[in-house]
Amino acid sequence: MTSHHPNVSTALQDNEAALQEPEETQNDTACCPGPGREKAHEESSRVEARGAAVLDRQASSRYFAALDSSVGDLRQRAQGLIDRLNDSRKEDHTVMSGFRDSLQLEVSNLAEQLEERLFQLYSLHNELIQERLQELAEVMERVRQAEDELQQVCHTVEAAYRDLCLQPET
Repeated sequence: MTSHHPNVSTALQDNEAALQEPEETQNDTACCPGPGREKAHEESSRVEARGAAVLDRQASSRYFAALDSSVGDLRQRAQGLIDRLNDSRKEDHTVMSGFRDSLQLEVSNLAEQLEERLFQLYSLHNELIQERLQELAEVMERVRQAEDELQQVCHTVEAAYRDLCLQPET
């Protein structure tokens, strides 16, 4: 297992060095001549074994401390990512709220402009309708006057006809 964390790398290197040391000490027994060499070798092996065990525990301890540190760093990084994601979502919500507000304002302005234009058109049409109604009223007045005149003519013709019919024939 390799890690980019310097403490994990150091712990792994220490552990590998501790594992390699006993092999080197076995080669040292050949250099120690004499009858007490086996006893010295056993004592040396026990010391080396205890030292290797201590080194293994120290290396393991450093390794797990580095691993805990790495896990803690990963947790912090993950929490940082979550915090940034939440901040980004809040910012998106703020942007969308601002967009919605500006869009509502724009739609409201456009609706007011449309309403104003409609009122202008209604006013223009009302003026045209008023002019036509005025013309119609004038025409109707002329028709009434023509009716009156026609009625007068009819009465005059009727009276003349009666006068002709009532006269004695002589």
